[in-house]
Amino acid sequence: MRYTAACTAAGAYVASVVAANVLTSHLGMVPVGFGLTVTAGTYAAGAALLARDVVQDTAGRRTVLAAIAAGAVLSAWLATPQLALASGVAFAASEVADMAIYTPLRRKGWARAVLASNVVGAVVDTVLFLALAGFPVMASLPGQLIGKALWATALPVLIVTAARRVRRAVSGDAVGA
Repeated sequence: MRYTAACTAAGAYVASVVAANVLTSHLGMVPVGFGLTVTAGTYAAGAALLARDVVQDTAGRRTVLAAIAAGAVLSAWLATPQLALASGVAFAASEVADMAIYTPLRRKGWARAVLASNVVGAVVDTVLFLALAGFPVMASLPGQLIGKALWATALPVLIVTAARRVRRAVSGDAVGA
């Protein structure tokens, strides 16, 4: 069961990294609303930040780093070498920042650890990726962070947390009945 979860999480992580780069290479910058623009792969990159924490929990840090390398290699083939390099460097640097926050906070709860580490990881990833890939950093930063930190991290964490609470309430009612 744990092996299946680890493989599924790693596959989702690699797929989200590649999807982010392929979307960005084909569509470039896109409007996201409120007068903001983002790279087309922003939401996929945000999903990668969340998937990365799941990979760390199920398969460990080495698998996360191997998945970053796999995503960069596939991105070089399916997107562009420049995006692949920018993505690989940005994801690796944000992973180091993520580990420094996620690992110690994980003992205090999954949601807290994911939210804190992904906000920091999103900033590191976004600034490095945009700069290395040649996109306008300051013009893109607000939209990127909203997309990654709010919609691709906070919203899924709220949904998972709510689902867990409902499941506990239902099983608690069944036991107490």
